[in-house]
Amino acid sequence: MSTEAVAKRLIAMCRHGQFEEAQHELYAKDAVSIEPEAAANGPLGNVKGLDAILEKGKRFQASVAEMHGLEVSEPLIAGNWFSVTMTMDVTMKEYGRMTMAEVCVYHVKDDKIVSEQFFYDMG
Repeated sequence: MSTEAVAKRLIAMCRHGQFEEAQHELYAKDAVSIEPEAAANGPLGNVKGLDAILEKGKRFQASVAEMHGLEVSEPLIAGNWFSVTMTMDVTMKEYGRMTMAEVCVYHVKDDKIVSEQFFYDMG
């Protein structure tokens, strides 16, 4: 599967809220997930391994009271890398309703996502 095919599949699944299914299908077993430096030591911090990424996703979902909307851009592809922007309109249990916008960068190797890194402003 090409980087473009992986990117398009991930985007399609995310747009339908199938985050966990996408991780099972598209991520390498030893993939890494990297947050901005200010969030790296938090509850959704940097993790390694598919099981840890799945657990991180479950912790995020548990913090969401309601998802009002989700937008995922088309991918920008460069070799084995692609990026998308993701904007979520969510009500967080602890913080109330907010818009969360981030740039997501992915690295693909051997037809699987081996790393994801997120860029967003804190606070």
